[in-house]
Amino acid sequence: MKNFNRRQMGALALATTLCMGAVTSAWAQEWMPTKPVRIIVPITGSTNDVLARLIAPKLQEVFGQPFVVENKPGAGGNIGADMVAKAAPDGHTLLIGYNGPLAINVSLFDKMPYDPVKDLAPITLMVKAPQYLVVNPASGITSVKDFVEKTKANPAKYSYGSVALGSASHLTMEMFKSAAGFHITHIPYRGAGPAVGDLIAGNIQAGFFVPGNVQQFAKEGRLKLLATSGLKRFATTPDIPTLSESGYPDFEATSWIGFLTTGGTPAPIIERYNREIVKIVRSPEITKRLLDMEFEIVATTPNQFRDWIGSEIKRWGKVIKDTGTKAE
Repeated sequence: MKNFNRRQMGALALATTLCMGAVTSAWAQEWMPTKPVRIIVPITGSTNDVLARLIAPKLQEVFGQPFVVENKPGAGGNIGADMVAKAAPDGHTLLIGYNGPLAINVSLFDKMPYDPVKDLAPITLMVKAPQYLVVNPASGITSVKDFVEKTKANPAKYSYGSVALGSASHLTMEMFKSAAGFHITHIPYRGAGPAVGDLIAGNIQAGFFVPGNVQQFAKEGRLKLLATSGLKRFATTPDIPTLSESGYPDFEATSWIGFLTTGGTPAPIIERYNREIVKIVRSPEITKRLLDMEFEIVATTPNQFRDWIGSEIKRWGKVIKDTGTKAE
């Protein structure tokens, strides 16, 4: 066997590294799904579903395979997220994830069927948005101050809806209850559609919802916007104050949505999806649609999304501990 000196060994190692890098780069460029891809939305009738159906046909154009959106609600998003966590790590199952199943439920539930950090692989955090505190006009509530006073005076009379157990829609009201010292009964729904429908019908009196779920109904006079959960007002509703301006300094709660896949999926597949989804999200057509829904476009890298999820687990975990909230 030929003996190699140190210089030759170094050259061989460098050549091997460059070769492997070239193969990895080619894989990242060339990976394509070989069968239909499922996009699991762990909630129904929400902006999560809207985003999935905006992005799916664009991915289909890029990859030449059907991208099929499937709503799998239940257990605060855990059912759908668990399906993705337990899927084959081959890039053929994606998740439209949000606060609940990714950052909140791990503290809210005593037992989880999956580990959101280990069993799911982040692709990109697409969008973020504050929420509106919304009431039914027939409630007679006219302001944040009025809302707090009336719920304190007659707590049994009022209830609020959320898009799902463990969602930002749920936990934001729990944060507000703790900050303002009132009580109101929680009614969790399976998505924004039925929750907002019951709010309009007067079956519940209030809720926190992202703009895309309620703004049109507010314009029609069927809902009343009281405040936002962000630190600044929405540009399209400059007359609606923030909760921070309404007597609750530094109050902030953000809803967010991103793409993930199964943990253990090879990095080149994740990198390809990240590149294509970010390109789609930042295209003029999709950007306009998202901005019209009052979303802030984020479009992170996989590592940035992973760090974000870690920080949100800590943040919402503190909220859950401080408010004593647990899964009903």
